[in-house]
Amino acid sequence: MSGPTRLGAREAVALVADSFTELPYGDQEPAPDGPLAWPGYDVSRARAAERTGESESVVCGTASVEGTRAVLIAFEFGFLGGSLGQRTGDRLEAAYTYAREHRLPVVPLVATGGSRMQEGMLALTQLQRVARQSALTREAGLPQIAVLRDPTTGGGWATLGAGADVVLALPGAQVGFAGSRVRPPDADPAAYTAQAQVAAGSADAVVAPERLRETLGRWLRLLTHPSGEPAPVPRALGAADPPDSGWDAVQRARSPQRPRAGHYLDAYFTHRLAISGDRCGGTDPDGMLCGFGEHEGRTVAYAAQTGAATRPAGYRTATRLIRLADRLGIPVLTLVDTPGAANDAEAERQGAGAAIAELFGAVATARTPVTTLVIGEGGSGGALALAAPGRTWATPDSYFSVIAPELAAAILKRPPEEVEATANQLRIRPQDLAELGLIRTDG
Repeated sequence: MSGPTRLGAREAVALVADSFTELPYGDQEPAPDGPLAWPGYDVSRARAAERTGESESVVCGTASVEGTRAVLIAFEFGFLGGSLGQRTGDRLEAAYTYAREHRLPVVPLVATGGSRMQEGMLALTQLQRVARQSALTREAGLPQIAVLRDPTTGGGWATLGAGADVVLALPGAQVGFAGSRVRPPDADPAAYTAQAQVAAGSADAVVAPERLRETLGRWLRLLTHPSGEPAPVPRALGAADPPDSGWDAVQRARSPQRPRAGHYLDAYFTHRLAISGDRCGGTDPDGMLCGFGEHEGRTVAYAAQTGAATRPAGYRTATRLIRLADRLGIPVLTLVDTPGAANDAEAERQGAGAAIAELFGAVATARTPVTTLVIGEGGSGGALALAAPGRTWATPDSYFSVIAPELAAAILKRPPEEVEATANQLRIRPQDLAELGLIRTDG
């Protein structure tokens, strides 16, 4: 079985760009054999330049990607393994500065083996320089979308790659902090792949080369069209009449026939793209759906519970989504539907409390408007963390409760036959919540 195709910098640019104009570099003439006077360094650079046609390991320029302008940063792995040296740092800093001055998103097309040995610690400290440029660009409210090529390792992965807002990867690409020559001899090579990084929550998607331009273009359009207007409330897709009792509300919300998050998202968005993973080693695809989509010509971010117990990685992914949308000025839609937060031992080991706390904080401090619709079960704090104070609506086949009626009865030491009465006492129906001033009925 052959490995992934290794694209050169210009080939990678051609794969995604409609047009490309290289930025002027103003490279300074390097000292003989570099800053460390490393014997043979000049010969190695000359050989790399002759082989690749490039004068450094990175090519930077402005491009149109499916009609959206962006700054592209394309690494040339054939030039000393795409390694970062001082001149690489110069070019990267200039590219990020240009992006901020012209309000353009940044797209690193990464293929690198790490820092350049022949420049020692001076090469390694370029990572700090790159990290600062990325942070300044983030503070400026400009999106960064990385594309991981083969290979993406070392500091290039730990800054330009993993530090991007959205991380896409080509199939089969080697991706990991440890390159192939520095790993333990018994390391599982499958852990250092694009697919493994997506599964671990460190990248968002693996995209086939023939679909990369279209996918990247969609991401750029979605993330570069901020809107200060709140996301409109989705229309209810299920029952039209309010429930007769609290227990009726619970039964409706738990019905397998009730529309779930996927139905609401499909009805609401013309098209949407998902983000995946909490960037801490976890994903929750069965409990939380997050991403950006187009609704009536506007970009809206979404975080939607699916009706399952939400795991810590799901809460952290939603936090990541809301903070990114807030930074880019994109309104957020949240759909509440969970019996509660996952409460097994593994969830505790994964930091359930801290993950929920972070989400509460992200919603509370968001400057962009957050709109919430309760579409099913609103189970305690695990549901409330995703709800926007003062901007929450509920469908007729939903409920919201301090705790599930069965658990409330157990805590109050009531027999099982009093569960239904307890549900009524909790006042969990949508109309009860409206009377209590906890949800809105306008819109």
